[in-house]
Amino acid sequence: MSKKPEILESNIVAKSRLFKIEEMHLRFSNGEERRFERIHGWSHGSVMMVPMLDDKTMLLVREYAAGVGEYILGFPKGAMDPNEDLYVTANRELKEEVGYGANDIIHVCKFATSPGYHTSVMQLVIAKDLYPEKHQGDEPEPLEVIPWSLDKLEELLVHPEFYESRSIAALLLVAKHYDEQ
Repeated sequence: MSKKPEILESNIVAKSRLFKIEEMHLRFSNGEERRFERIHGWSHGSVMMVPMLDDKTMLLVREYAAGVGEYILGFPKGAMDPNEDLYVTANRELKEEVGYGANDIIHVCKFATSPGYHTSVMQLVIAKDLYPEKHQGDEPEPLEVIPWSLDKLEELLVHPEFYESRSIAALLLVAKHYDEQ
């Protein structure tokens, strides 16, 4: 099962300002054929940052999530520009969303939220040794920046506004990172 399926046909079946949907006709190594659809975003990847004010305090942002129609707590994140290094993206987005830059950015991992039908992959980084620097971003309103202690992870995990899967995964990975140090 290590041989990837053969793409027999591929067509774009829908487009929007943010996405395009591709239908693919695939043949698997055992001869079975299936049609799948996948969503392509227009970005060149994205990065989520866990900004650390110190070894025990991370910064969250509270922002409106149009998909669920609510304000949610999570970590700052943003799309990479074409040919932009993920560390450059992370620092740019930090300055736009939380008003800090970082002297030390550590890559933790990459993750995909729905790899069965979405091509998006996000890189997770920890941003340390922060310094104040605010840049204008593309957010429609200022984001509320909320410091949160790593000592209060249980409270955050049950907070009614903290339920985005990527932020939950990031929190657990960062907690593990700090436990190992």
